[in-house]
Amino acid sequence: IGLVDVIDSTKLTKLEGRLRKMGQTRQQFPDARFFTDYREMFSEMGDQVDAVTVSTPDHHHFHASALAMQAGKHVYCQKPLTHGTWEARQLNQLAKQTGVKTQMGNQAHANDHMRRCVELIRSGVIGKVKEIHAWTNRPIWPQGFASPPAPEPVPLGIDWEQWIGPAPWVDYNPRIAPFAWRGWWNYGTGALGDMACHIMDLGYWSMQPDNGPALAPKAVTAKESGATEYSPPINSIITWDFGPSQYAAKKGFQFFWYDGYIDAKFDRENWQLAKNGNEYNHPNEEVLEGMDFSKYGSVIVGEEGKLFFNRSRNNWVLKTSSKIDGFDWPEITLPRARDQDNYKEWFDAVEGKIAQSESNFGLAGPMTETILLGVIAQRNPNTRLEWDADSMQIKGHPELQSQIRREYRKTWTPTV
Repeated sequence: IGLVDVIDSTKLTKLEGRLRKMGQTRQQFPDARFFTDYREMFSEMGDQVDAVTVSTPDHHHFHASALAMQAGKHVYCQKPLTHGTWEARQLNQLAKQTGVKTQMGNQAHANDHMRRCVELIRSGVIGKVKEIHAWTNRPIWPQGFASPPAPEPVPLGIDWEQWIGPAPWVDYNPRIAPFAWRGWWNYGTGALGDMACHIMDLGYWSMQPDNGPALAPKAVTAKESGATEYSPPINSIITWDFGPSQYAAKKGFQFFWYDGYIDAKFDRENWQLAKNGNEYNHPNEEVLEGMDFSKYGSVIVGEEGKLFFNRSRNNWVLKTSSKIDGFDWPEITLPRARDQDNYKEWFDAVEGKIAQSESNFGLAGPMTETILLGVIAQRNPNTRLEWDADSMQIKGHPELQSQIRREYRKTWTPTV
């Protein structure tokens, strides 16, 4: 076993929270070889490794996964699949080229009720889909700060150079790592990147055509509050416009995303979000119809009904415009994951027991690509950004190409 951890918790003088868990990891695998650079691990242990899991901050997902696949290793990568849109496309293509077994860590994708709801939506029980709504109360970490915190000395035991890796440099501060990096554009993707691969999963998966190219939006627009040069917004509403497709209404459909508490502000003195009340962004009452899925959920709106969904197991409600007595419930068409566990599903694919896991990069890549277009919209709000999926360009905005494909620090340029 080879483990890569840029934080050697055994050397830290102050061991709290997440750092304590990291220290326990080293204790649990005393015979493992530890590295701070996964490139060195692949170089020194490549012939001893069959499969790789990637649970780093977002800005390392692409490099670690790409190196593993290029070396013929099966890959399980946490969500979002990548930090950038171009990166998601590359991992999708690499998976096809190498044939390795892949899986993204949106765990509810393996739940039976998720797969049953996909089958129901595709069966037409709510008619052709015209709208999808998904929401979360996150972020629960600091976002919306206008400048970095003051630098602090790097504690003994933290390899800050390797933590930064391919991303732009910033001096160390505990308000960045090990947890709050999600609130930094250069290292995370905010509440959208953190949660959308979970909460948008049902809607995006359901709308995938049986044949043909992966689903891609025609345009995306964002409204936001609090975004800065350094940090994602405190709250936002994003709209993706999709054209006609197999399961969509004749004019296509719109996908809406809502995140954050409405009246929250960034409190720099305490470096946290200060909420003024508990109301968070969510769809209006016309969409929700009194349904309460608490802090996150999704609604698929068809021409003949709605499906309300929460990724917690067995938590969904179907409302149709007509009685469903006598409705011909669809047959099971999607394979079910062993024990409803997406880790086990990936293991089964690696061992050849199944052809592939369902949240493989062929689906996870295009979904992440779509979600991260929303990140670009957050950084360029109140503007309809028209997306050319074939050329990977935002029409009429060549200045945004650097947000589609970022530059990397020296020695980190990928070879894909």
